[in-house]
Amino acid sequence: MNFELFIAKRIIGNKTYKSSVSAPIIKIGITAIAIGIIVMLIAIATGFGLQQKIRDKVSAFNGHIVIENYDTNASDESQNPISTKPDFQKNVIAIDGVNHVQGVASKFTVIRTTEEFEGVVIKGVGKDYRWTYFEEFLVEGRLPNYSEGLNNEVLVSTYLTNRMNLKVGDSFESLFVNGADFDQLPRQRKFEIVGVYNSGFQELDEKYVIADIRHIQRLNKWKKNQVGNYEVFIDDFRQLEQKTVEVHDTVDRNLKAVSVKEKFYTIFEWIKIFDNNTYIIIAIMILVAGINMITALLVLILERTQMIGILKALGTDNWSIRKVFLYNASYLIGLGLLWGNLIGLGLLLAQKYFKLFPLNPETYYVTEAPVYLAWDYIIALNVGTFVIALLMLLIPSVIISMISPVKAIRFD
Repeated sequence: MNFELFIAKRIIGNKTYKSSVSAPIIKIGITAIAIGIIVMLIAIATGFGLQQKIRDKVSAFNGHIVIENYDTNASDESQNPISTKPDFQKNVIAIDGVNHVQGVASKFTVIRTTEEFEGVVIKGVGKDYRWTYFEEFLVEGRLPNYSEGLNNEVLVSTYLTNRMNLKVGDSFESLFVNGADFDQLPRQRKFEIVGVYNSGFQELDEKYVIADIRHIQRLNKWKKNQVGNYEVFIDDFRQLEQKTVEVHDTVDRNLKAVSVKEKFYTIFEWIKIFDNNTYIIIAIMILVAGINMITALLVLILERTQMIGILKALGTDNWSIRKVFLYNASYLIGLGLLWGNLIGLGLLLAQKYFKLFPLNPETYYVTEAPVYLAWDYIIALNVGTFVIALLMLLIPSVIISMISPVKAIRFD
């Protein structure tokens, strides 16, 4: 054990140290560190959690990357079909980082019952459709089965069932207009509700009804291999831009690849604001905690002036004495981090598993504050806070070099 660490341990273990004048200020410093780490953990976990939840919900309806035609169609309806070769999906999924490709098509319709009617988008999906996200959203009934013959099963949202007074097992009629030809009578299809979903994303819930893609292919007089667009899912969302370029380079020249960030630019720009807010909170909390620790260190130094004078008289240099107090401060910072992590992670785990704090889905697109926990940012936050707080203490520790041994050890 080195000399400075030995002295620091003796100071920490001294009983009079805990009942000294500096004790309340030290407790305030530890509390500031603990509160700071609690607030930072909550800000990062909920900020990342909200971003991830919103991102997953948007991706559930559109995929991470959409392969579509080069045209001026900015609507949600598939107008011109994509005709591809049999190995098209295999070529796309062969791209490193792409894990799934599915063909879909959409068509506007008016659904009606004896009492109500509503305009929606029928999204046609096939047997290659990945239901992972909708398994999480499902609140009643079951998911449709499109792996066999054509059927009339559909999945609708809670928003639409409440608005149309429908429930699982009910049927409704859909009226389809053939493109811009309004002279023709609308064609009808009857669908049966087998499941109800609720993503919490009202902007999408109020719009989409999930049905068999073969209905849309028949209505549009498309062939079996023709779809409206392809949805591509990737492993790592952080590589979205790179994978979008790779997919675009793989598909035919008459097709383009568009990332979900481009399609929902406003939403993703909005959730970017969370990052700025999180950075501001982290900066403020570290600054406040650092200032409190500086105050605690200065009080410790002033309280131990005689000890500093004696050490200097015995030949100890200024840096060694500064290290004694920095070791002491490191212990206090570590204590604050320990309590902060215990309380902060405890609150986050309680929210994750017991949903204690609800949110307004109309504003935040989620029904409760989501929590994202990962060891990488927890460790980085703790190490960063410890290092920055310790570096901030280097400046006030310079006061030790200004203490004169003669004046410090003088007994009046």
